[in-house]
Amino acid sequence: MQNKDLCIRDAVLPDLADLVQLEQACFDADRLSRRSFRHFILDKRSDLQVLEKNGQLVGYFLVLYRRGISLARLYSLAVLPTERKQGFAQLLLNQAELSARQRRCVFLRLEVRPDNDSAIALYRRQGYQEFAIRHDFYEDHSDALCMQKRVFSYQQQGTDKGVQFIQQTTPFTCGPAALLMAMNYFEPNTYDPYIQELEIWREATTIFMTSGHGGCGPRGLALAAWQRGFDTEVMLNQSGPLFVDSVRNPQKKQMLERVHQIEQQKCTQAGIPVHITEFTLNDVLEKLHQGCLVLLLISTWQFDRSKAPHWVLLCDADDDFVYLNDPDVDTEAGQNAADYQYIPVNRDIMTKAFLYGKQRLKAAVALKKYKEPAF
Repeated sequence: MQNKDLCIRDAVLPDLADLVQLEQACFDADRLSRRSFRHFILDKRSDLQVLEKNGQLVGYFLVLYRRGISLARLYSLAVLPTERKQGFAQLLLNQAELSARQRRCVFLRLEVRPDNDSAIALYRRQGYQEFAIRHDFYEDHSDALCMQKRVFSYQQQGTDKGVQFIQQTTPFTCGPAALLMAMNYFEPNTYDPYIQELEIWREATTIFMTSGHGGCGPRGLALAAWQRGFDTEVMLNQSGPLFVDSVRNPQKKQMLERVHQIEQQKCTQAGIPVHITEFTLNDVLEKLHQGCLVLLLISTWQFDRSKAPHWVLLCDADDDFVYLNDPDVDTEAGQNAADYQYIPVNRDIMTKAFLYGKQRLKAAVALKKYKEPAF
């Protein structure tokens, strides 16, 4: 955007001193450092743009992106106090939305202090809606109001079902956290994550990894849900013990085989269907249409270039995207739960992520509250 007085452009390294000065003038806490500004100027997964008025830097916005995720986050927006009430904040917000659309992001999300009435009024005028509150979010321990706007639409069928987000509290409890989100959707506020997360992990853990704690397999998670009154179904493309190739110790391999046999027997006794077939993502999405939520085992390679097996919750889908709740929040990277709730993922990317390891394993657990035969 450019006219004879105003110009919005990409930030460059010579802007660092002005950006730091503007940050100090606008905020008393939670300030971006010179080092952070430098990082975001150079980072290809962010858009840092500045607003100049007659050659003077008077504002900026910073939008962050994640690999493989069609979601953008407005991390910061600032206008010099002496230059406010001239429409500059709305100008920057419009440009931030344009930047997100150009990267084909479905939603632009942000956090704002609940007492920042002027900012909240601006966001509401622009079509942003509240979807969560993050407690103890800022440096002074105040809460944050999370808001979002759909800024890019192939079509408008996807709607947030309102699935409660639950963050895993350990590196190895993604499966229990995803299951708790699903169970609390069907029975709101019934299953306390603090109590149930490790309890479900103890019930469902079946997998030895090369190091650290074991993870949860699909049969174990299905049994844990069944024990709590849910109708469950397992979909697999392999019949034998899972992740045997991830361990070398013969005793551990034998343990996996024993647990596999026990869980097979328990699923049979419980009447839990376990389908061994080369199913597709569309087969999984059909379970959504039947009123289920679905736990999916994915490879994280498409998102963070690691190859870890990871459970997420499939909440919704439209013609172009699937929408996930991912319990593994990367707080060390400055992200928060709002970045991992109802994540839009392009179907082509999801199809690639929905395969794990050299064996190209596929695993899913569909569930809903037992009322009548569901499958």
